[in-house]
Amino acid sequence: MAHTILVVDDNASVRVLLMEYLAEQGYRVVTAPDGRQALFVARQEHPDLILLDIMMPEMGGFDFIRVYRREADVPIILLTAKLEETDKVVGLELGADDYVTKPFGMHELVARIRAVLRRVGKETRPADVVRAAGVVLDRSRRLVQVEGRSVNLTPSEFELLAILMAAPGRVFSRADLLCQLQGYAMEGVKRTVDVHIRNLRAKIEPDPRHPKYVETVFGVGYRFASE
Repeated sequence: MAHTILVVDDNASVRVLLMEYLAEQGYRVVTAPDGRQALFVARQEHPDLILLDIMMPEMGGFDFIRVYRREADVPIILLTAKLEETDKVVGLELGADDYVTKPFGMHELVARIRAVLRRVGKETRPADVVRAAGVVLDRSRRLVQVEGRSVNLTPSEFELLAILMAAPGRVFSRADLLCQLQGYAMEGVKRTVDVHIRNLRAKIEPDPRHPKYVETVFGVGYRFASE
């Protein structure tokens, strides 16, 4: 089941941006424009994590934490445009788990979310054995079989296939794949994903020129066949 993230920010464009991006990353997202409405949403939706702006009308982020921490220990990441160290310290002392200073990169934010969820034991562990479209990938034994045939992959090829197979049909951009492979994505090296994909296809595809498993979505990236 997907984790639910509550995004609380008085800027509607920020809420929409975060909702769309986090949904693409596999999270269920609910939103609120201020702390008062966030209390209502949190009580109804029981989020696994809250992304919380500090400066908001009606009820700001600090006041929200003061109230909500009496009701639940859900992890909170502050979204702050303030640079003063005291604001960050106050937020952490009130019970926030982490903070990200605006403007922030989406890859950094997702990495922070995953790290916090891991710390509180809510981040799900990938399944040891994944099966899709006739391909079997065993993480614990680092084995891959295609239609019953064993295939030897390099570590990068194995991880790339594991990422794609974990969500058949979902389209991953090159930046997304590179970020998950090595923790960051730079414009100059995104094409390394294409090289890994080409090598991976040469090993698992019946006809690499007409891929059956790892499909190209032109202008976007790659996906694993849904079936």
